[in-house]
Amino acid sequence: MNDEDEEEHAVTLGERTPVEGAPLARVTARLTWPKEASEIDRLEGDSVIRTPEGPRELSAILEAVDETYFERRQEFEEHVRAVVGTGPVPTVDE
Repeated sequence: MNDEDEEEHAVTLGERTPVEGAPLARVTARLTWPKEASEIDRLEGDSVIRTPEGPRELSAILEAVDETYFERRQEFEEHVRAVVGTGPVPTVDE
């Protein structure tokens, strides 16, 4: 591939918009399943995740989740999303 070909295939990614907190999927991917809510809180409770209302600590969200045991990661994520909602996540500047 020569320089001209590389320029034709280059993709401009744009500017990076900062967002506080980690994606929920990143936090849950660090865990093995099944898992008790208390164990999730012990291991990842201080993790800050992105929500439509802004960044929140996972331990605070867990307090509002009624389940105490999760068979699968997807089940846990559904319960968390039921508490925090879904939608656009505000950027740091908003």
